[in-house]
Amino acid sequence: MSIFTRIFRREDPPAPAPKQETKTDSKPPLTPRQGGTLWPFYSGNTALCVATVFRCVKLLSDAVAALPVQVMRRKGGIYVDDLDSRLSFLMNVQPDEYMSAFDFWSQVVQQVLLDGNAYIVPVYSAAKMDIDRMVLCTRDTVAFDTVHGVYNVYDTVNGIKGQYTEDEVIHVKGVVLYDQRVGVSVLDYARLTMNIARVGDAETYDRFKNGGNVRGLVGNDTSVRGFGEYQDKELQKTAADLDAQFHDGKHIVSLPGQVDFKQLSLSSTDMQFLESRKFTVREICRFFGVPPSFVFDDTSNNYKSAEMANVAFLSNTLNPLLRNIEAELQRKLFLPQQYGRRKIQFDRRGLYACDLDSRVKYQTATIAAGLYTVNEWRIEENKPTVEGGDKVLVSANLKGIDDLGVGPAPEPAEPKNTDNDEKE
Repeated sequence: MSIFTRIFRREDPPAPAPKQETKTDSKPPLTPRQGGTLWPFYSGNTALCVATVFRCVKLLSDAVAALPVQVMRRKGGIYVDDLDSRLSFLMNVQPDEYMSAFDFWSQVVQQVLLDGNAYIVPVYSAAKMDIDRMVLCTRDTVAFDTVHGVYNVYDTVNGIKGQYTEDEVIHVKGVVLYDQRVGVSVLDYARLTMNIARVGDAETYDRFKNGGNVRGLVGNDTSVRGFGEYQDKELQKTAADLDAQFHDGKHIVSLPGQVDFKQLSLSSTDMQFLESRKFTVREICRFFGVPPSFVFDDTSNNYKSAEMANVAFLSNTLNPLLRNIEAELQRKLFLPQQYGRRKIQFDRRGLYACDLDSRVKYQTATIAAGLYTVNEWRIEENKPTVEGGDKVLVSANLKGIDDLGVGPAPEPAEPKNTDNDEKE
């Protein structure tokens, strides 16, 4: 669809609010990996109560939001930043009236991780003949019609209502497995692990809440044989009284008559409670593709392992996520005829903004290889240019292969004295 069609698009009647799916008995049960035997984990806000999930989501969302977005156009055979375009302002400063660019991209990644889908609707202005704002639809306000291939949007918060075609909605998907047009959230497959983590947090809270309340059995000695209704009721009353006293913080209590008390509570060591919690942290990190050291796991590591974990995180986790967003922006904001002339990408150099040692090494290597000049890097660092800084420099230790066989001509050999040879 051309930009004119997008600007002067026919306003469709407001679509009805998407219906909430109701559970029926015919729906197949969840698999154990999805936490079918435990309580469902439908809310992303509930999942964020787990510390590891919160850290993984915030780490990925903030890492993407901290990178500048380069809106580029081709000029002279290379891509240059189009800083004067309206799209560059929306991507890096203020996509919407009530949201900054950092909050915008952070919420986009959060919706992709927690909901599996993030929907962005570009709103075009007829007066400016350009994009006016980028609207990130709130959660549960967009329903995709797989039969007709349209998006039914009913977002009263942002004032977006109606039916939109495929090329009018920027749809960033999470895990794509079955239906290629709808993404799947990480939570759909990590419910069991997160339920275990949440149960562990609840157990820790119960232990500290009452100071490790004692648990046990109350019974009678062998002096009374058999069972009786009166005896059972009295034992139940005694057990309730003991439980209340232990819950109130008492450590030493008296037992009436011939009542016997046997403690049953297990220590944290017997249950391997701490070990199970460590395993849960690493299991959640596997789902999100985040190294355990990034969520402050107390695993033993050194400088080399931390460096390799950082490289693996950038290559295997963050870079595919960035590429996913870039590809969707490229195909929805530009026409097919503009391919090769316009380009959108995240500036990955921002990943090393705080790592000064790696940044200096990278700048030095690019200058020695002739990729950047001194003034180009000085402008990047917001420093004034210097005289002679526009000259392209290369390392003096390198030379061409063809030059290896070129050297000074060999001196002519002196003629041998043959007088003695003739005499002999």
